[in-house]
Amino acid sequence: MALSETTPQPQVTTPEGRVEPLTGIEREILDFMVQYLRSNTYQPSIREIGRRFGIKSTKTVSEHLQVLAEKGFLERDSSRSRGVKILGIDLNTQAVSVPCFNRVPDPISEFRIEDAEVHLSVDRRMGGEEGSFIVVAGVNDLALLGVVEGDYILISPTSIENLEDGAIIVADFGEGASYHRLTRNETGVKLESLRPGNEETRVVEPATIESLGRVSGLYRRMDDGAKVNLTQH
Repeated sequence: MALSETTPQPQVTTPEGRVEPLTGIEREILDFMVQYLRSNTYQPSIREIGRRFGIKSTKTVSEHLQVLAEKGFLERDSSRSRGVKILGIDLNTQAVSVPCFNRVPDPISEFRIEDAEVHLSVDRRMGGEEGSFIVVAGVNDLALLGVVEGDYILISPTSIENLEDGAIIVADFGEGASYHRLTRNETGVKLESLRPGNEETRVVEPATIESLGRVSGLYRRMDDGAKVNLTQH
């Protein structure tokens, strides 16, 4: 379901048996079509897709749709102006597609949410905030809080000024992005490292913090009981 060393990248197999991942523009067009259908109950036209992505040629848009059909994501009916059916995607209006990364993006300065190769569908109430994304937890990412390797950590965008004491953020101080617990005192913002073996605490000015966002949720598969730790933390 997500990229990791233990979980293979999800891909679509065509009837011929070939494995066909999506390119960036193909993923963007497919996501736009899904969101449009959820909002309007019908598919966007080729011209509407073209306007959304700045593609002037309807032939080029049609070629993108044909590739999506060949990769198994769509069925096309050339006799209808909006004759496209999306395959294998939950169109529940309460679900949203959230980008997923196999590790904390690093360096933060080069992070682009559109670079995600995998998207997961989650309940809109649990991950619907624009700009949110999911990271697959590594061995030591948040082990001090009971998070285990393979858990899905939901990161939501926020400003440091709007965070309450105790919030967990992803920040980089020149040593790679990692998780920190945020609290405030008279001299500034205190950030406590949550990486096992690193008990460093920093007191910094809010404006100097380079952050990807805050941890706002956790998803865990429960089909592997050996990984579930019920010890209180």
